[in-house]
Amino acid sequence: MLALILILLVIWAVLAVLGFVIKGIIWLAILGIVLFVITGIIGLIRRGGRSKA
Repeated sequence: MLALILILLVIWAVLAVLGFVIKGIIWLAILGIVLFVITGIIGLIRRGGRSKA
């Protein structure tokens, strides 16, 4: 599960960078940042839940 979250984080980071590099698709950068943050939060919540068990 951790590998999947890390792969998603890398994909979202690449999308964000592409959105900033290529003018006109700034929405892609915003989407990439939002998905990166959401995936990071979900990863922290799931990781925190496993360490308590």
